[in-house]
Amino acid sequence: MRELSLHILDVVENGITAGAGRIEIRVEESRPADRLSIAVRDNGRGMPPEKAGNPEDPFITSRTTRRVGLGLSLLAAAARRCEGDLSVAAAPGRGTEVRAHFRHSHIDRAPLGDMAGTLSMLILGNPHIDFVYAHTVDGEELTLDTRELIDGGADLRDPGTLRQLERWIRDTLERMHRPPGASGTEESTHAETDD
Repeated sequence: MRELSLHILDVVENGITAGAGRIEIRVEESRPADRLSIAVRDNGRGMPPEKAGNPEDPFITSRTTRRVGLGLSLLAAAARRCEGDLSVAAAPGRGTEVRAHFRHSHIDRAPLGDMAGTLSMLILGNPHIDFVYAHTVDGEELTLDTRELIDGGADLRDPGTLRQLERWIRDTLERMHRPPGASGTEESTHAETDD
């Protein structure tokens, strides 16, 4: 997969298929520590014992649509390609947590991708699931909890509301990724001269 957001989408879809009612997505970026961590936790059925013992084996899958499940093995390969790793904690009936770590500056690390679009698509397509998204960049955090938004009166089934939410996520992440001292409004620094 060309973007890490697609790996995240795949892991979240596994949780949805497992009947999760709450899914937490956490992304932590530390440029000083040269580390990118992704964690997806759900409260679904968890993994069957044969899959939990070897979660990266693509030939052990609970899918009924096909006999191969490549998602976790592809994420593990992406992490290891960048001096990282993958861990899975799962228990039947208690949910699953997938964690992937990457060296942030590694030349082979895929870009994070469109997290704002991924989240808005997940929220729109799964209104019965509570999503929590926390994204930290060098200590600054963006947090989104759909249950809190709904309790506050937001209609997350409304396309206009979702567009605003997607724009807010995108703008906030863009601001968080700016180098220190950058304003985001790139004004010309060239002096005008008379010829």
